[in-house]
Amino acid sequence: MKTKAVLEIADVKLIAAAAEAEALKNSWAVTIAIVDDGGHLLWLQRLDGAAGISSHIAPAKAHTAALGRRESKVYEDVINQGRMSFLSAPAIQGMLEGGVPIIKDGQCIGAVGVSGVKSSEDAQIAKAGIAAIGL
Repeated sequence: MKTKAVLEIADVKLIAAAAEAEALKNSWAVTIAIVDDGGHLLWLQRLDGAAGISSHIAPAKAHTAALGRRESKVYEDVINQGRMSFLSAPAIQGMLEGGVPIIKDGQCIGAVGVSGVKSSEDAQIAKAGIAAIGL
């Protein structure tokens, strides 16, 4: 049996603070979602000025990244390259760039999803958050 790291609330708070700092540094109004490895919501933060819909999109991106164990952009690219049938994949809703898995020792322990600005900027914020815990 293997041992696997898990996110603790202290980790979640560090990720959230760093992601928020990255967003504020750039004056980006976004929603930040952090999930565990099963895609269950651990943190949701909607910054002032973020569109309401972003509070649905960010968790969906995080959920997709956690379950797929890869950035949600991968799925967006698959669809953009013409594989429209992928839209029928079960339990995956956030197939847009901005969901980034949190990988430790080769295992997915959660994910961060961000929504509110350009998709590449959403991903930038998510990665800044993850970097705060040294991953």
